[in-house]
Amino acid sequence: MLRKWFKRLNRWLMIPMWRLGLGKPMNIWPSVGGRILVLAHTGRKSGYRRLTPLNYAPSPPSSVFVLAGFGARTDWYLNALTNPAVEVWLPDGRWLAEAIDVSDHPLRMAILRDVLIASGFAAPLAGVNPRRLSDQELDEKTADYRLIELQYRADASGTHGPGDLSWIWVAAAALWLMDRMRRR
Repeated sequence: MLRKWFKRLNRWLMIPMWRLGLGKPMNIWPSVGGRILVLAHTGRKSGYRRLTPLNYAPSPPSSVFVLAGFGARTDWYLNALTNPAVEVWLPDGRWLAEAIDVSDHPLRMAILRDVLIASGFAAPLAGVNPRRLSDQELDEKTADYRLIELQYRADASGTHGPGDLSWIWVAAAALWLMDRMRRR
C-alpha cells in the first residue's frame, strides 16, 4: 500500500514539480519534506528514460547516497544495476553519474542513517525512525534496503532536465494578464 502511494505521489506531484522548476523550493525544509533529488535512468526492459524522486545524503565532494527502501526488487534500482549510467537532478544543478551498489559498505549503518534522516517524513512514515533506533534495531528494520552511491562523472546538459516545463509559468502569466486586460 505504501509503495503504491509513493509511486502515485512521485508520478503526479514530485516529477511535475521538478519539471516546472520547483526542485529547489521543494528542498527548502529538509527536516520535514526531506532532501530530494530526481534520478533519470533507463528502463531495463523498455529502454525508455524514467524519472524517480529519491531522498539522498550528500557525500562531498562528488557523490550522493540513496536508498532502495523497497529492497532489491525496486524498479529504479534494478534499472540502475542494468545500466549504471544515470543522470542526477539536484536542487543546485544536474550531472551525469554512475550508480554503484554499496550495500556492503563498511560505513553502511552511518550512511544509511544519514539518508533516512534526510528523508524527512518518509522514513518515519515507513516505520523507521533513524533518530531513535539503535544500530542493531536499524539494521534489522532495513536489512532488505539497498544502498547506492551516485558518483559524479560529468556535468549534464540538454533540454530534458529540471525546469524543462517552466515555460508553463510564462504562458499562465500571459493568459492571466490577457484575461485581466480583456475584463477592463
